[in-house]
Amino acid sequence: MSNGPAGHTARSTIRPNPETGGRAPMRTFLYTADGISIDSVYNPGAVVYDASAPPSRDLAFVVAHGFTGDVDRPHVRRVAALLARHGAVVTFSFRGHGSSGGRSTVGDREVLDLAAAVRWARELGHTRVVTVGFSMGGSVVLRHAALHRDVDAVVSVSAPARWYYRGTAPMRRLHWLVTRPVGRLVGRYGLRTRIHHRDWDPVPVSPVQAVPDIAPAPLLIVHGDRDGYFPLDHPRMLAAAAGEHGELWVEPGMGHAEHAAPDDLLTRIGEWAAARAG
Repeated sequence: MSNGPAGHTARSTIRPNPETGGRAPMRTFLYTADGISIDSVYNPGAVVYDASAPPSRDLAFVVAHGFTGDVDRPHVRRVAALLARHGAVVTFSFRGHGSSGGRSTVGDREVLDLAAAVRWARELGHTRVVTVGFSMGGSVVLRHAALHRDVDAVVSVSAPARWYYRGTAPMRRLHWLVTRPVGRLVGRYGLRTRIHHRDWDPVPVSPVQAVPDIAPAPLLIVHGDRDGYFPLDHPRMLAAAAGEHGELWVEPGMGHAEHAAPDDLLTRIGEWAAARAG
């Protein structure tokens, strides 16, 4: 798709629900501040008002997937379905992933993709917006919250604390995929991920450097104790940088990112966000 005006949508499919007057699920392309088209899906959620629970119809989750994911991947749809029990959900494909335009910068310019999705949630009338990111997306939600300061809570799952980490075999393979021409071919044709060939210039602020600027928005850091990509010093560094405004959940037996996140964890994340956002 060709680039369009930043902040606008293309091919919108808004369908009001004739019975409730609310919105039905919709799919559209959003445009980022640098003109990249971002394939995005909105689910209005299945919230039923309960006098004993905090109201959640104003709440929207914006889900940032991990590297090589996209909006149509089953693990992303599972996350969206579980969070939709607590509020509306916006999912999208990062640049270079799925049907979105551009090429992946592996966490740098992706902040602009998330900003477009958060803006869309606000335009749809949601007064409380929570970003939930996994792995690469977990680093993006941290940096976005620090730079844009326009979300009500942040959840970062399986995120790195610092850049260029090669201490595990999966991360060494990922660096090969990103930095070598043959690796980028594997990414394009084997993983449906188009990776930019240029190095970062300048190198973006790292997640651990960004975390102190997220306050006063509540921050939840989630990490599995069997994560094969990033060991536990990563979430502990993030939690230490967050100080009093952050919480750390170390999940026993959990591996890495969306694939490893059990349903009960995603339910707890939804409950935490509904209680803490705003």
